[in-house]
Amino acid sequence: MKLFFASDLHGCVPATEKALAEFEQSGAETLVLLGDVLNHGPRNPIPEGYNPPKVAELLNCYADKIVAVRGNCDSEVDQMLLSFPMMADYAWVLLESGQRLFLTHGHLYNAQKRPILKQGDVIVHGHTHIPVAELDGELYVFNPGSVTFPRNGFAPSYGLLVDKQLKVMTFEGETIVSTNI
Repeated sequence: MKLFFASDLHGCVPATEKALAEFEQSGAETLVLLGDVLNHGPRNPIPEGYNPPKVAELLNCYADKIVAVRGNCDSEVDQMLLSFPMMADYAWVLLESGQRLFLTHGHLYNAQKRPILKQGDVIVHGHTHIPVAELDGELYVFNPGSVTFPRNGFAPSYGLLVDKQLKVMTFEGETIVSTNI
C-alpha cells in the first residue's frame, strides 16, 4: 500500500498543482487530504495564487482517489465545491499489518490530545504545519507539514507511506523526517 498525504493547502493553486504532480509521480493509490483544503483561514495571509474554486476543480479530478477529513478552516460551503466528502472530523485506514492510521486535521485530535488507540497505531494529522514522523510512547505520530504555509523554517512538504515507512518529503525530493512503523 502506498499513500500520499497533503495538508493545509489553504486554497493555493500553485501549491495544489505541485502536490498533485508529486502525487502522480509517487505512484500512490490514495491521496489523503488532512484538512484546510480551500480556505486560507483568518490567521493566515492570503497565499499567492489563492483561488479556492480552481483548487476544488483540480482536486475533483482525483475524487475517486481521495480520502479527506475536515480542517478547522473547512466549511459546508467548501464541501459544496468538492465532489468527494471532506466534512468528517476523522477517518480510519486499516493496514494489512493490523495497524490503524487515525486521520484527522489536528485541531480536535493531535499528538497531545489523542483518541484511544492501540499500541503501534498511527495518529496522522496536519494543522501545525510542522513535519513529524516519530514513535511517541506506544503510538506513532505523523504530520506531513504544509504544502502552502510551512512553519519553523521548514520547506513546503508532503507525506508518503511506502511499505512500512512514513516519511515527509520536500518538493525537491529531500526527506525531512521518517520512521518505520
